[in-house]
Amino acid sequence: MAAKGGGAQGKRPRRQAGSVPSMQQGSERALSIERIVATAVELLDAEGVDGLTMRRLADRLGAGAMSLYWHVDNKEEVFDLALDSVLEYRGPQGGETADWRGAIFHMLEDWRAGMLRHPWSASLLPRRALGPNILSRLELLGRILYGAGVAEADLNGAIWSLWNYVIGATITRANFDLSDADMAAAQQRLAHLSEKYPTIERARLLLDNDWDGAFRKGLDFLLDGLVPK
Repeated sequence: MAAKGGGAQGKRPRRQAGSVPSMQQGSERALSIERIVATAVELLDAEGVDGLTMRRLADRLGAGAMSLYWHVDNKEEVFDLALDSVLEYRGPQGGETADWRGAIFHMLEDWRAGMLRHPWSASLLPRRALGPNILSRLELLGRILYGAGVAEADLNGAIWSLWNYVIGATITRANFDLSDADMAAAQQRLAHLSEKYPTIERARLLLDNDWDGAFRKGLDFLLDGLVPK
């Protein structure tokens, strides 16, 4: 994963000097990078990563596909911009707090909730350049951890541990689509195998659907290990 720099403007088509505005250029003026990104997010929400093409994006915008290239270099840049747009973090009301643990909970629960609203983002994030919103989130996370007592030599491991936890928890939740009846049937099958799997059968693991509670509890365990009470 690399940090995302500025777009390579040189790749975009240039108007010839003295050319008369055409219908395509009028369409270009009606577009904006904000509108392109917002529409790309809508398309990704509806059809997933494989459903986003420049042609489909242009159709949703009511524009010609080539007019998009006055604003973005290619589909990869659209992915980067759409992903970063849904990862913006505004922070808790009232600004930063001295409660480092509460600040991390707020940030990571917000991160997970945002990716669950846009499930494509969790699978896309590890494969894309990191934009300013996610870099700002990671910078704040590192600053909070360091202030809480995590040694600088351990900071990268702490940040990536929490990154892995949030993304793993989000992908699992987004792709878990068993009904209550399916879960009950799975637990019943497990009951017949209780001699082989006594611990998880006794805990009724396969009936546990408190995803939010499990996320918070797991985060508690992680933070206890990173900064012992």
